Amino acid sequence: MSAQANVRPIIIKRKKVVGGGGHHGGAWKVAYADFVTAMMAFFMLMWLLNATTEKQRKGIADYFSPTIPINRVSGGGDGSFGGDSVFSEVTLPQNGTGASSQRPTESRQARGETGMSDTGDALAAQDEAFESLEAQLIGHGGESKVMDNEMQHITTRLTDEGLVIEIFALDDTPLFEGATDEPTPLLENLARLISESTRMVENGIAIGGHVQAQPIVVAERSTWKLSADRATTMRKLLEDFGVAEARIQRVTGHADRERAVANPMATRNNRLEIVLLRE
Repeated sequence: MSAQANVRPIIIKRKKVVGGGGHHGGAWKVAYADFVTAMMAFFMLMWLLNATTEKQRKGIADYFSPTIPINRVSGGGDGSFGGDSVFSEVTLPQNGTGASSQRPTESRQARGETGMSDTGDALAAQDEAFESLEAQLIGHGGESKVMDNEMQHITTRLTDEGLVIEIFALDDTPLFEGATDEPTPLLENLARLISESTRMVENGIAIGGHVQAQPIVVAERSTWKLSADRATTMRKLLEDFGVAEARIQRVTGHADRERAVANPMATRNNRLEIVLLRE
């Protein structure tokens, strides 16, 4: 009994071993990666705002907008962010919709991203036709001394509105009889020449009449009526010599408001302008 009483008690110690060396695991790495990704996206956003135009930013916004999957107005742009719109003429034939340059629409040609036809070729063709008409008109001079005297009353210029053919009077050779709208033989010959030349094109025609200023002491100033009457006389002459009535778009009288020279009472201000309008 005494021998058993002197036996030491057996004490069992259980140690709980925790792995990882006392750190908090890998959760902080995930949080740090999310933070770096967010900062990268933020700085990329700042760079995009500074490096793109308003049109390009709208294209990017439309691309990521869930309510506008495809926007036919903004399809990106040129440069670093350039791309093809699904509505462009090159892409339309690939997905089986729309027209192409080989298969144009009924309105003469296919429409691109803006929805409007390209009129650059049409404008170039009109300019070429106007230049040919101008060359033919000027080429009538030199055939005779009489023709040379008549051609000195004509000048031409190409403007945004169209080809302007100006007929003006000189001190010794007026276009009308006195202060009336009765044409002289000179004006009739010029009207015949212009009507023959304008048959090359089918553009509309605008006619404007201009007169010199009258003295202030005149009891009744008739510059407005006189300029309009002379423009009407020119319209009748052109129609008599073969210009279709449907081509005349407008006939206006400008009185003495638009001067050709500084002196308002100069004979040079008595003139007519025949404009071949652009289509």
